[in-house]
Amino acid sequence: MADAIQQMIERHGADTICRVLEPMLTPARIARIDTVLAARLQSVITIVEDTYDPRNAAATIRTTEAIGLHELHVIEPHQRFSASGGVTLGAHKWITMARWPRAEESVFALRARGFRVFATLPGAAHTIDDVDVTTPVAVAFGNERDGLTESAIAACDGAVGVPMYGFTESFNLSVTVALAMSRIAARRRAAIGTTGDLDDELRRKLRARWFALKIRGAIGILERTL
Repeated sequence: MADAIQQMIERHGADTICRVLEPMLTPARIARIDTVLAARLQSVITIVEDTYDPRNAAATIRTTEAIGLHELHVIEPHQRFSASGGVTLGAHKWITMARWPRAEESVFALRARGFRVFATLPGAAHTIDDVDVTTPVAVAFGNERDGLTESAIAACDGAVGVPMYGFTESFNLSVTVALAMSRIAARRRAAIGTTGDLDDELRRKLRARWFALKIRGAIGILERTL
């Protein structure tokens, strides 16, 4: 369905899709969509590499969406990123996921878009709170057993850790993502002086997409109407 929605948006335009579907949504639901869109960040991105635990994968998706991030990059050199549907609770529908075979490809693509990319590494000299958030930022996380690969770390602009104050030496992956990305997102929002930073074209396309996702049989309705 998601691909069909995207094709409809590209063929007819986001505004046309919204015009057709808006009468089928309650004012409260439209207001909720617009509120979430206004808080979406496209300048903070989560990257996870070779995650093999479906529950952790799902929790990472939920965390990314709940924090209000638009995009999640998944690196799959060995393990297919497969999330437990019972844990995502549908969160995957509301974010954009990019899949890459190697971390370097994701990092280079993000750098070309103006991002600085940081690897999370236990014992790093700097912490997540030291990251400069005046420019777009992506943070990479390794899997539950081995952490990030050496090639991923080498491709990044620097390494940072998540502050810890107890005897425990590491967090669960999903907890690490939640702690780190919520701090980065909060600091980025403070730096830009607004809760969200979607450009107008992306906001309009997401609005059309989310309208369609909220309506049962939206594709059929659009095909009969347009």
